Amino acid sequence: MIKRKLGQRGPDVSAIGFGCMGLNYHRGPAMEGGDAIALLRAAHDRGVTFFDTAEAYGPFTNEELVGEALAPIRDQVVIATKFGFKDGRPEVGLDSRSERIRVVVEEALKRLRTDHIDIFYQHRVDLDVPIEEVAGTVKDLIDVGKVLHFGLSEADAGSIRRAHAVQAVTVLQSEYSLWWRNPEREILPVVEELGIGFVPYSPLGRGFLAGKMDENTSFEGGNDHRKTNPRLSAENRKANQPVVMRSRRSPLAETRPRPRSPSPG
Repeated sequence: MIKRKLGQRGPDVSAIGFGCMGLNYHRGPAMEGGDAIALLRAAHDRGVTFFDTAEAYGPFTNEELVGEALAPIRDQVVIATKFGFKDGRPEVGLDSRSERIRVVVEEALKRLRTDHIDIFYQHRVDLDVPIEEVAGTVKDLIDVGKVLHFGLSEADAGSIRRAHAVQAVTVLQSEYSLWWRNPEREILPVVEELGIGFVPYSPLGRGFLAGKMDENTSFEGGNDHRKTNPRLSAENRKANQPVVMRSRRSPLAETRPRPRSPSPG
């Protein structure tokens, strides 16, 4: 497995990371716990050293799976988790107050069965809490060794700069793929300038760009949020299918027409 350094300050990680969310959250029926743990360990056996989770996934249960799976190999992997929602529940709203961040880190350390979090992301920018306060709180956690690196997720360029001025941001995570290229406008130039690593999520368009879906695909389970995503409506899956199939045949990305993307959701 190829290794890459996350920005100028981050750890070396496998070029392909493992996004753990879908094991039991937002992607249909949850895997059996034993199967999920076996899958995570098998990924590591094949060279994956970078694992991404969050308190909001479940909530909480995803971190527990990751913690159990990776405990025997903790010193061989990089674990990223996230804070930023009230009681860990996105449907309730944002909460990046200092007191909440401090609670989240203690609870996450227990669930992950570790004494430190390698990368601690703010899951979404909270407009009710100045980003400088968020960065300052994470700086305190870094100073005492509970967190090693500060990350942001889906932050705008201004928020990145303001946070970075207080505590160096190691990595930014945002959606980025052939059908969602917005980071190219402002975000990628800023992270390159500041020496911040960039981690794309949903690089395969939540599975669609892998060529495994068509208009007849059914998103099973009440918690598979792809069924409410406008890009993945049956109409748009049908319309974009020829683009995906053409891209799978052609080695030249420059010749590929861009798929229809009616909404950033």
